[in-house]
Amino acid sequence: MQHFKTLSSYLEYLELPRPEHPMLSVFNSKGDGYLPCPRETSPPITNDCYSISFKKYVAGDLNYGRTKYDFTNGALVFIAPRQVLQWDNSVVFERKGFSINFHEDFLKGTELAHQIKKYGFFSYSVNEALHLSPKEEKQIESIVENIEIEYQNNHDEFSKEIIISQLDTLLKYANRFYERQFLNRKELSNDLLEQFNQQLSAYFESGKLQEEGIPTIENIAAQLSVSQRYLSDTLKKETGKTSTEHLQLYLIDAAKNILLNPNKTISEVAYDLGFEYPPYFSRLFKKKEGVSPTEYREKYKLN
Repeated sequence: MQHFKTLSSYLEYLELPRPEHPMLSVFNSKGDGYLPCPRETSPPITNDCYSISFKKYVAGDLNYGRTKYDFTNGALVFIAPRQVLQWDNSVVFERKGFSINFHEDFLKGTELAHQIKKYGFFSYSVNEALHLSPKEEKQIESIVENIEIEYQNNHDEFSKEIIISQLDTLLKYANRFYERQFLNRKELSNDLLEQFNQQLSAYFESGKLQEEGIPTIENIAAQLSVSQRYLSDTLKKETGKTSTEHLQLYLIDAAKNILLNPNKTISEVAYDLGFEYPPYFSRLFKKKEGVSPTEYREKYKLN
């Protein structure tokens, strides 16, 4: 996999102009027509830069991690350092749009260097890019124009501070729009929980628990074509519980049924549920139910 340590080397690979600042580049095109990527297909690549882009793709596939972006209506895309990019089938996008790229060191010593890591949209699957309404587009475009003016015309002691302030504003708006997207996709969120439980049910019924152990959230998310972070945040938003908590609850519910079999020891129940260490199962069960597996079994007998 090819990795680019500098912003200049990354832009050169994309056959874009050299940046006016060694750690920051701003492209903001309002022209008509289409612009193809410089290569029909690229190998997986990574770099040390953040990217914030708004484009409408009209042909080809842009892969981000294990999934593909859906840009047909235009969307804001956020890419963090060292995330994998790859494109296939002669990617073509509309010329109109913008792209801001900046090296992670550009933020060193600023509050944004810490804050930017808290924005979940930098780690989501590409097909969950942030879709904007026309009004939201105009708000973002206005901020980008301010960044562009500062980038092109002012290289003094204040310019970096002003640009970072504008970037901070842009990301705060994006976070607001991102929350709106979550609200608009409540039905999708409910479907996601149902699909999550279906995946767990299929995994349990296949006998993989005993063979491979408890499934990871990462593997479940991959089966659902979303990122681990998106899955957890979506479930947390709509149910108040993370994907890990839902997995644990599923295991506890399954344990209750198995505990009804008096011929199985607590250790055997734990192994049946994929726990490598039975004491961990007992601690988790007591944490969630308030009683140990043994106490639960005895309580059921009394009833």
